[in-house]
Amino acid sequence: MSRKGNCPENACAENFFSLLKTELLYLQEFSSVEYFISELTEYIDWYNNKRIKLKLDALSPVEYRKIAA
Repeated sequence: MSRKGNCPENACAENFFSLLKTELLYLQEFSSVEYFISELTEYIDWYNNKRIKLKLDALSPVEYRKIAA
């Protein structure tokens, strides 16, 4: 834990979960836990492997890491 009022280490996680809720959770209703887990798995796969980021030279995060390594 950081000092009071100083929490930059949580910024990445908070950003991801905010996007997850707005792009997946709030857009549909889930009839079962299994359906939710399957949709969550697909979302995470899309987020890591197919999502294009302009900050990463229009590459997905995985493609950018492969080139950088």
